[in-house]
Amino acid sequence: MITISEVMSKEPKKIASNTSVVEAATSMRDERVGSFLVERNGECVGMVTDTDVVRKAVAEKKDLAKTTVETIMTAPLNSIDATKTVPEAHDMMGDLGVRHLAVREAGKVVGVISVGDLAVYFTWLSEQKNPQR
Repeated sequence: MITISEVMSKEPKKIASNTSVVEAATSMRDERVGSFLVERNGECVGMVTDTDVVRKAVAEKKDLAKTTVETIMTAPLNSIDATKTVPEAHDMMGDLGVRHLAVREAGKVVGVISVGDLAVYFTWLSEQKNPQR
């Protein structure tokens, strides 16, 4: 069975906890990502996603230039061990109602797995089972 470490994004994007929401949203657009790990003093303390930006900042009519990602991030960090399988990540995302999970190896964050990564994997798996497609 393929493990999460084989399909995850191995160089997760990170952002400082005091970054404004508008800066984070601009960086998400420019880097074409839907999430950032949030760091404070070199430690991952949470994750901010495009959904957090919309639901916790825009919809709440917060001042996006003054609001920091730390105030809207998901914390504590939802994470899964790199040795778990892709279906286990899928199930965990469903149970938690999230689209991104931090991936840990020996307790350290080493990547991020997203629903996009799962979609790529399941498409590949389907093609392996049905090569005539």
